[in-house]
Amino acid sequence: MDKHIRQKGISTLSILLLLIVGSVGFSLGFKLLAPYSTHTTVVSIIEDIIADPAELSKSRAEIRRDIERRFTINQVALPGRDALQITQDTGELIFTLDYEERVPLYGNIDAVVVFKDEFKAIKP
Repeated sequence: MDKHIRQKGISTLSILLLLIVGSVGFSLGFKLLAPYSTHTTVVSIIEDIIADPAELSKSRAEIRRDIERRFTINQVALPGRDALQITQDTGELIFTLDYEERVPLYGNIDAVVVFKDEFKAIKP
């Protein structure tokens, strides 16, 4: 008449597996945070340039120089000079941001993060 009821719950193996999956996810997120925060800063700098009519009245070379100064101040670097293209087309400036970053994850496994944005501003 006295039945032993077996308790059910998460086992030690399940806890270990959960900890491993959680730590891998946390590590992955932490490593991918840097490229995304850098990209957010770059976008913010370009949007600040677009919002300033005094900046837009300058030549493309001067605008690029001002953007690079802001990159230096914010300790941000793009992978190459070609990552940001500034073109002029009938009274508007087009800022094309196109680059990718390779982030080493584990051993010989890398993640490639691709960023492609285009911003348009009317030249005063």
